[in-house]
Amino acid sequence: MIKIEGCNNYNNSITLPNPITQVADLPYDLYLSLQGKYFVGYADDLEFGNGRIAWAGLINPINSGVNLFVQVWTVTNIGSSPLIAKVWFNTIPPGIPTESELVTPANTALCPLPVPKIKLLQASNVIGEPVGGNNVFVQRVIPEVTIASDEQGKFIIPPGGSFVITLSNNEEPSEVGMGRIAFGWSEESVVKNKKSRRCLENELL
Repeated sequence: MIKIEGCNNYNNSITLPNPITQVADLPYDLYLSLQGKYFVGYADDLEFGNGRIAWAGLINPINSGVNLFVQVWTVTNIGSSPLIAKVWFNTIPPGIPTESELVTPANTALCPLPVPKIKLLQASNVIGEPVGGNNVFVQRVIPEVTIASDEQGKFIIPPGGSFVITLSNNEEPSEVGMGRIAFGWSEESVVKNKKSRRCLENELL
C-alpha cells in the first residue's frame, strides 16, 4: 500500500492499489520448444506382409543421460488393406534397423541447432515380434487413414528403454502393407539411478 500525504491540515491520505501483475499461459509444448528440448521426426515407406512386420521406435541409449517423454505419435496407413499397429514399452524389436534422417528440433531458430540424444530407428519386412517389454495397446488402421495420439509426455522412457510401434498385415497377409510412423518427443536430463536402471535391465532379459 502506498500513502500520499495531503497538503492541508486534515492529514488526508490516498490509498493506491498494488502494481498489476500480468500472467500469461504458455503451452508446455511451446515452453519445451523454446528450450530446445522438443523434437519431431518420422519413419517413411515402412513395408510389411507375408508374415513379416515393420516397426519404428524411439530408442533411448543406455548412456544418453536423459529421460524420453513421448508427446505425440501418429500412424498412417498408405497401403491398400487394414493394418494392425501395436505400441510397446521397453522392448527389443527384431531385425537390423536403420536410423531415420527425418528428424529435427522443433525450434529451428536456435543456433547451433540442438541434437537429440534419442534415436529414431526403423526396419521393414522383419521376422518375429519384439522381445521383452510390454505391449500396451493395439490399434487397427484402415487404408488412407492416419491415427494420432497426444500423450502430453505421460509416457516416460529411461536410458536403455524404448518406445516402439510395430505394423503388421494380419487380415490380408498376402497383401503388401505400407505405413508411416511419426513422433514428437522431449528430452530431460536425469540423475543416474542405479536401482531404476537395474530394474529395466532385468525386465529386458
